Amino acid sequence: MNNDLPATAKIWQLPALSGFLIGTSYIPFPPWASLFCFVPLWLFWSRQTRLRDVLLGGLITSFVFTLIGFNWMTYLLHEFAHLDWPVAVIGMIIYALIGHLFVPLAGLLWFIGQRKFKWSKRLSLGLMAIITVLSEAYSFTLFDWNFGYSWFGADIPLYQWAEFIGFSGLSAATLLCNVPLYIAWQKRKQTAGKIIAATVIAGFILLNVGGLWLKARLPQPDASFTTLLVQASTENSEKMAAELGKGYSKEILNRYITLTDNALNSHPDKKIDFALWPETAFPALLGEPFKFNALPIALSEFLKYKQLPLITGAYSVDEKSRLITNSLFVLNNDGEIVPPHYSKTILLAFGEYIPGEQFFPEIRNWLPETGHFARGSGPTSLLKWNGYKMGAQICYESLFPGFSRSLAQLGAQFIVNVTNDSWYGTWQEPYQHMYMTLARGIEFRRPVLRVTNTGISTVSLASGEILEKSPVHQPWASVYEVPYLKNPPVTFYQRWFWLVPGLLWGTLILLFSIGLKKRQ
Repeated sequence: MNNDLPATAKIWQLPALSGFLIGTSYIPFPPWASLFCFVPLWLFWSRQTRLRDVLLGGLITSFVFTLIGFNWMTYLLHEFAHLDWPVAVIGMIIYALIGHLFVPLAGLLWFIGQRKFKWSKRLSLGLMAIITVLSEAYSFTLFDWNFGYSWFGADIPLYQWAEFIGFSGLSAATLLCNVPLYIAWQKRKQTAGKIIAATVIAGFILLNVGGLWLKARLPQPDASFTTLLVQASTENSEKMAAELGKGYSKEILNRYITLTDNALNSHPDKKIDFALWPETAFPALLGEPFKFNALPIALSEFLKYKQLPLITGAYSVDEKSRLITNSLFVLNNDGEIVPPHYSKTILLAFGEYIPGEQFFPEIRNWLPETGHFARGSGPTSLLKWNGYKMGAQICYESLFPGFSRSLAQLGAQFIVNVTNDSWYGTWQEPYQHMYMTLARGIEFRRPVLRVTNTGISTVSLASGEILEKSPVHQPWASVYEVPYLKNPPVTFYQRWFWLVPGLLWGTLILLFSIGLKKRQ
């Protein structure tokens, strides 16, 4: 029995290796193994005769890469849920087991099909790959990441092709590149294997050269504006106290005003077109019904004195439901609110709403501490002031390309994103979230202004170039000159948004039909 233990353990090395390769290829790591990270797992799957082993292998892979790539969840559970560190670690382990079940799901679907239809080896590999791609693309995750973002995070020019296929398309292409490298590994001792590997490398080089060309051929901006981004780095305890009416509201507002004022005084020769504060930076209710309250008056007087327009996150109240909203407001240089404001539409589950509450209201009695926010109307209108057409996003609404596409369809000249990342620590999530947000600017070729409570705040241009980045968890303010196009053209991805999903599903149907025909 003891002699069997090393052999048994060795069986699971391939799924664990895939997990390691995936986890260490995601932001903030460079994507060094993205093109072959699934090869060990697929080799393992192809050798299995039992569904249980296929599922367990997939679970090992997802568990390992989730632990490596998303261990910031431990800090989130400690900071947001107020769990002790040992309990937070247990929570992280549970999340690693269930956070990316698309991997074992892909194994399940492939194995059942293989057992039922007896696909040939080549067809089986093709279906294994396409099922993995589709499972990843349509899986439900807390953090909607994909394998395309890592190219942007490493500043590898390949990411410029997102203008045509989006970062989800880049993710699919990255996973599909595992197929020829899978074959190359199997034929590594043959000339054919070396030729396949060399072809993949040559194609990768050509795509990066093409990425440089795509960036160089972008139209020159015909306008610009000057903006001031302010990051106060307010502690979560202070924000919670302000939200619960237990103090700190004046202190928080004074902190933002002081940082803004100091930045203005440091740039006396600059005409600031508008300042930008983060998600819920204004520590009180904002809107027409509250404009005569003490803090809105103080803000208005400061802006009027400085003749400074401001875009800021703040809480407000939905007129119909009378529920709180997480909103974004424009105030002109006289401190007056410019309608319409925008309210967050894609809410955070168990932070801003309880899933299923609309069907089972009694759930609220079980989780009374959970936030209860009204949803906004979605990306149906733009923030407009002084001729600017601004697409509004709050926090992780930026992770959904369809949301930003709607803003581009409305004619947004640039995207304004306000975020609070203070729950996640300083290690991975601030970098992951930043690149995922700025990725929308490349897909739709528009500048993205991103300001957060604790960092990373920055501006990216339509080319993907990222300007000065703020430090993490430090008060900070900076002035940016942002070039943009008054009438940005429609990108291929914007026009043919459903092309890549259609091709993937079409390929699945085609491969499945081929397998069915051969069996008959």
